[in-house]
Amino acid sequence: MTAAASRKRALQIAPALAIIGFFMLVPLGLMAYVSILEKGLNGGVVWDLHTPAAYVNFIFERDLDDSLLLNTDYLQIFARSFGLSLLTATLALAIGFPTALYMSMQPEGRRNLLIFLVTIPFWTNLLVRNYAWILLLRNGGLVENLLHWLGIAGDQPLGLLYTPYAVSIGLTYTYLPFMVLPIYASLEKLDSRLIEAAFDLGADRRRALTRVILPLAAPGVAAGCVLVFVPALGAYVTPELLGGGKSMMIGNLIQSQFGAARNWPFGAALAFALLAIVLLAMMIYLVRFRRAPSGGH
Repeated sequence: MTAAASRKRALQIAPALAIIGFFMLVPLGLMAYVSILEKGLNGGVVWDLHTPAAYVNFIFERDLDDSLLLNTDYLQIFARSFGLSLLTATLALAIGFPTALYMSMQPEGRRNLLIFLVTIPFWTNLLVRNYAWILLLRNGGLVENLLHWLGIAGDQPLGLLYTPYAVSIGLTYTYLPFMVLPIYASLEKLDSRLIEAAFDLGADRRRALTRVILPLAAPGVAAGCVLVFVPALGAYVTPELLGGGKSMMIGNLIQSQFGAARNWPFGAALAFALLAIVLLAMMIYLVRFRRAPSGGH
């Protein structure tokens, strides 16, 4: 590429980079600054008083004699968020991989229809979808009646709604397309002759799946897991509606600090802790799969 072509390309993408950079870096810089400010008496912050107290309060709390004591309350919320996000990514992978594999094995015209069907949930507002799950999971709802009819559950109400299970089901449903589409993108490019060669060499279906298909689909699986795990970690609407305030996650904790608690510095510090976790996950993914496009695995 010539120097003139490089300059032309840089000028073409410069406006987009400037807008994205401004609207990403300025809010992040403001949040970073707020996280090191003193909390105001009636909410907000004291703009000329700096302190690391917000980050200290994440792990410690002040005793009556002003000494620091270990406080695991917020760590438990982070651990709960990690557990639910991991469960969500696992359920989405268990459902999404067979779905993507089936889609990739269909004729091209039917593939487009299946991709269209996978994206249909995006057409409906997230709030409406979560209220629909409330109707499905409540006592006497469709899910409970179905389990009773199948004989899986007894005659007593199951109480599925407002539990971590309900939150995980809602998150799995919400982010399932983010798992299916990256895996499908990897499987669609898979050379079917490799699978045929595996069968010709005596491999059964399980060996062909574990030795050929899964390794070649690993970049898509990893991308899907990241795309599901990261937004689930900071989810707010689904834990609030399906958890009923009993399964607080990181997103709910951050919202409460900017809302009822009126502790903006602590909310900003929590947001930056979440951002650090997300960046770490992205770096691990990039380091592990940076050569995937050329090598395939």
